[in-house]
Amino acid sequence: MLTAMEQLLKEIAQCQVCAAHLPLGPKPTITASSKSKIVLVGQAPGLSVHQSGTPWDDKSGDNLRNWLQVEKATFYDPDQIALIPMGFCYPGRGKSGDLPPRKECAPLWHSKLLNQMPEVRLMVLIGQYAQNHYLGKQTKRTLTETVQNFNHYLPRFFVLPHPSPRNNIWQAKNPWFVQSVLPELRNRVHEALASH
Repeated sequence: MLTAMEQLLKEIAQCQVCAAHLPLGPKPTITASSKSKIVLVGQAPGLSVHQSGTPWDDKSGDNLRNWLQVEKATFYDPDQIALIPMGFCYPGRGKSGDLPPRKECAPLWHSKLLNQMPEVRLMVLIGQYAQNHYLGKQTKRTLTETVQNFNHYLPRFFVLPHPSPRNNIWQAKNPWFVQSVLPELRNRVHEALASH
């Protein structure tokens, strides 16, 4: 017998809702477990992730693991960390990089997933799509302001910019991110992972 979570993940794997809009077809890329303690909510898989089938299997993922200070083994253990993007499939390319995540996924699947995840201690909202969805009007005027005010959203949510290498310039302009946000992020992540 499949558990409710296994059944749900199976349904997601077979999802065809926006097949007509996906240049490479549907290939939902998420990992989750009913025991997950942390949920990382990202944007949507990029091309290399679509090809490998492994979430965050790129330079952005390397940066993110460095920010969190977690080993790959922990990062990819769904009983520890769930990796749930706003759009589950590669959306294709636009003029300045990947297109935004499809709008259908999060309303359709996120609450169903979270309802099966009673152990979640922390949700990390990565980038403006995740922040707008979960925080709504509580977001600030800009992503930078939202991240600067990260402690407003604790203890449930931790807000981050996207860890894309393209954001290295942003990091260089905002030294407070490395000085004050990352140490707190690491504390919260390690606390959540240590909880039983």
